[in-house]
Amino acid sequence: MNVRERLYRPAAIASVAIVAAVVAGCGSKSKSSTTSAGTPATSSVSGAISMDGVWSGAEQSAFQDVIKAFNEQYPHVTVNYRSTGDNTPTVLSTAVAGGHPPDLADIAQPGLMKQFAVRGVLKPETYALSSYSANFGPAWVKLGTINGKLYGIVFKASNKSTVWYNVHAFKTAGISPAATWPQFLSDAKTLRASGTPAYSIGGADGWTLTDLFENIYLRQAGAEKYEGLTAHKIKWTDPTVKTALTTMAAVIGDTPNIYGGTTGGVQTDFPTSVNNAFQNPPKAAIVIEGDFVPGVATVKATAGTDYNVFTFPAINGSAPAVEIGGDTIVAFSDNPAIEAFVKFLTTPAAAAAWAKHGGFATGNKNMSPSAYPDAITRTTATPVAHASTVVFDMSDEQPASFGATVGQGEWGLFQDFLRNPKNVNGIAAKLESAATAAYKNGS
Repeated sequence: MNVRERLYRPAAIASVAIVAAVVAGCGSKSKSSTTSAGTPATSSVSGAISMDGVWSGAEQSAFQDVIKAFNEQYPHVTVNYRSTGDNTPTVLSTAVAGGHPPDLADIAQPGLMKQFAVRGVLKPETYALSSYSANFGPAWVKLGTINGKLYGIVFKASNKSTVWYNVHAFKTAGISPAATWPQFLSDAKTLRASGTPAYSIGGADGWTLTDLFENIYLRQAGAEKYEGLTAHKIKWTDPTVKTALTTMAAVIGDTPNIYGGTTGGVQTDFPTSVNNAFQNPPKAAIVIEGDFVPGVATVKATAGTDYNVFTFPAINGSAPAVEIGGDTIVAFSDNPAIEAFVKFLTTPAAAAAWAKHGGFATGNKNMSPSAYPDAITRTTATPVAHASTVVFDMSDEQPASFGATVGQGEWGLFQDFLRNPKNVNGIAAKLESAATAAYKNGS
């Protein structure tokens, strides 16, 4: 995922630029050996693997520990990881066009993976299906499956179904994290009565509003309709959409309970919205966003003491559901070394190698939560593996002109909705018109 997703959220798919890494290959046999832990190493596989991905800095360092854990089992396979950062979609598209993609890539945009798979440039990862299915739930296998074949392993995820709150404000109001939507709205009124506005809304970044809508729609309409709306098989004028917009309006239309009111909500960027809720005394008590929220705070705040987190509330008795941003491992080549590494990435050992560093969540249900470094991370990351329903961020799967462009499409129209939450029918019609145009153009 790009900087805005790591700090904010995923960006749109780019289209041109730089040439990517050279394919390297594999396959000779070598002598058996023993790992530093004293366990037999699998040394019948050797070779070199090239891999491009979005991870850089601390994330790249953590991934090197994953590679190190892999080399405990496969000491004669070299994984050459290259960070291509936010330019990854561009780098890969250019490399594919030139006929020289890397062996593996880490892709944050499900739509890009699908494009590559449909074009026939990806290799199926069916050899990893047994291990992937054993360690991840069916929802995760579905996320990486296109036309009945597994093309992607979702290795790293972010939980976008979280609500962050100021501990002091909640104590003053005498409330606890809400498990249901009616209780959440009731608590918001109690917060205001206690002297602190409930909501800090970063509406200047329109994607924060799409995330709120998506979490509501997922819980009200269910995963099947969520996927239908994502693919524009359901229109934005559908009654399920209008119901979700009406539910959303209970938050963004509670103007006195938004710090700065409607004008403030529209003009506040995401980092400022986080600071509003994390500082002491707080300007507002709640910011509704993903597990990456603490990473953008610039005010002094201590986890557990000043801020904490809870799961996005259930609506109408909805079962546990998680909207994710995710990094998916795809393969442009296939050989024994590549297969060994991809299969390793489906194991608890691979997930734990990164999880200990923090800034990581996994759908691997067999990795112990104790691998996470602190209570906050366990709270946000554990539901990712155990939710009955897991979906990708809707707007990241849609044409960029509709789902991921500043000031237009969803981002711009949801900002309009923030300005006038009573206009449910009008916004639904405008969303449908914009979606129709974007899907027709395919961009």
